[in-house]
Amino acid sequence: MATKAWSNNENNEKQSDEKKTSGQILSDKLGFKIKNCWEEADKKQQGEIFSFSDRYKAFLDKAKTEREFAAECLSILKSKGFVDLDALLENNGKLSPGMKVYQNIKGKSLLFAVIGSKPVFGGVNLVGAHIDSPRVDLKVNPLYEDAEMAMLDTQYYGGIKKYQWVTIPLAMHGVIVKGDGTKVEIKIGEDERDPVFTITDLLPHLAKDQMEKKAKDAITGEGLNVLAGTIPYKDKKAKNKVKLNVLKLLNEKYGLVEQDFSCAEIEIVPAFKARDVGLDRSLIGAYGHDDRCCAYPAMTALVEIGDAGAPETTCICVLTDKEEVGSAGNTGAESKLLENFVAYLCYLHNPGSYSDISLRKCLANSAMLSADVNPAVDPNYDGVQDKKTASCLGKGIVLTKYTGGRGKGGASDANAEFCNKVRMIFNKNKIQWQFGDLGKVDQGGGGTIAKYVANLGVEVVDCGVPVLSMHSPFEIISKIDLYTTYKGYLAFLRNRRN
Repeated sequence: MATKAWSNNENNEKQSDEKKTSGQILSDKLGFKIKNCWEEADKKQQGEIFSFSDRYKAFLDKAKTEREFAAECLSILKSKGFVDLDALLENNGKLSPGMKVYQNIKGKSLLFAVIGSKPVFGGVNLVGAHIDSPRVDLKVNPLYEDAEMAMLDTQYYGGIKKYQWVTIPLAMHGVIVKGDGTKVEIKIGEDERDPVFTITDLLPHLAKDQMEKKAKDAITGEGLNVLAGTIPYKDKKAKNKVKLNVLKLLNEKYGLVEQDFSCAEIEIVPAFKARDVGLDRSLIGAYGHDDRCCAYPAMTALVEIGDAGAPETTCICVLTDKEEVGSAGNTGAESKLLENFVAYLCYLHNPGSYSDISLRKCLANSAMLSADVNPAVDPNYDGVQDKKTASCLGKGIVLTKYTGGRGKGGASDANAEFCNKVRMIFNKNKIQWQFGDLGKVDQGGGGTIAKYVANLGVEVVDCGVPVLSMHSPFEIISKIDLYTTYKGYLAFLRNRRN
């Protein structure tokens, strides 16, 4: 649906030059003024923004893990006519303009495409995000008893502040593969009738030594043990009766035995749902915005491309796992999953003419928005950021030219030519964008999947939603930034080479 868009200063309505001084006119011409997007959003646009945000919140509540996100996304793709790429390969199929295909990588990563009218060898348009989030995982032998309480031993996943994960309601999500090979899905703590879990903390009266420690040491990794129960199994001769009773409950409900934990992926995540934040409801607070507030708009944009028929240039969405721990493994961006997917598209486009050269040519002519979040300015902690280059809530999609740390270590630094192409697409389509970086030079840093995509020869730049309280159990984003990001991804996919 076409809407009146909001834009940067060069696209805004001009005031009468008669009312401006020469300096004001020159400033308008040469300066870069980034407005609050809400100022130019009319009532109809606000309705679209809030509606999009409601759909996002509902999706987020169903997709708190990478497996759940992939499954929910796959359900949408199938309903929209996307077909399994692996089945096409097995049946000697061939691609044609307008076809919609997907590849499911072990239920934890997902790639899907809409085939364009131009040959794939000429390059593709990509948007890529990650669908894993920082969390707490159960260890391979987690259940034990101490002080007549059943506890679950954990290993945290990704960069978290450990103290944020204590004394909040937690849910258990994941899968266990039993000895007979059957897979059991577990989700406890999301339904209002479910029990929840928690990690306990010291009361202030006994926390003298704890309070004198640095914040990173106040709660230890080995101290993130989840409380799981206190009722003992009624047998005077049995040992570890509370643990035994928990095992009994798991066996009755799921048919599990203790050894099955060794073949499990069980994640401990916040039990609360996505909520509107603020009296004006302009914000969304939730677990997992990083990076699902970019993955959801990326998925939605690609589906919309597919609904419109064959684009000129083939468009691909890449949703990967393991970014929060370095993108390693066969479901992470460091693997061959993207390269393989593009190779399959090149092959199925014309099996008789496929060669490694055609793949390399395709990759070299391709471009991608690495759809990842950026730290927004927080007035409570503004000393860690350079406000001239930092992103702000409510000011649109964030263009992050480079990541890395300190001396750009580990960075993917997009070249000026490609940054200009992205800028011109946003400006032409009246998508408000803003600068972004990862804080002051020697303050810290980070990375995304961009550098692994760049290693394939693909043009890539980071581009996504600004976030407050990033990597916490309750992250904050602006609804208008979420919607602007969706519009930005859509414009890029439609216009990068068309």
